[in-house]
Amino acid sequence: MLEEMKLKDILELIKLLDGNKMINEDGRYCIVRTYSAGVFAGELQSRKEREVVLHNARRLWKWTGAASLSQLCMDGVSDPENCLFPCEVNRVDLLEVIEILDCTEKAKKSIKEVPIWKK
Repeated sequence: MLEEMKLKDILELIKLLDGNKMINEDGRYCIVRTYSAGVFAGELQSRKEREVVLHNARRLWKWTGAASLSQLCMDGVSDPENCLFPCEVNRVDLLEVIEILDCTEKAKKSIKEVPIWKK
C-alpha cells in the first residue's frame, strides 16, 4: 500500500512539473487573440497556459471583409486593400492569450497576401 501511494505522489509531481513546460506545436497557421496586445496570425510553435510563441507572425491591426475573427480564420479577408497588417516578424512571444483559432488554407493565403502596411 505504501509503495502505491509513493507512485501516486510521483505521478502527481510529474503532472505538476509538466504544467510548467512549453508544449511544442506543429506550426499550424493560427489567429491568436491576446488580452491587451491585439490579434496576430502566424505559425503556432509552442504554448504554455496563456503564453504562445508564433513564428512568421503578422499583427492584424485592422481588417475589413470579415465580420469576426471566426469568419477571418475560415474565409480570410475579402477587402485586402483596406486591411492594416504590418510586416511579418520572425518570432513573437504572446502573453495573456485568450483565443487561438486554426486557419484554413484559404484564410492563410488571404492574410499573407494583404499588402504590408507601413507609415
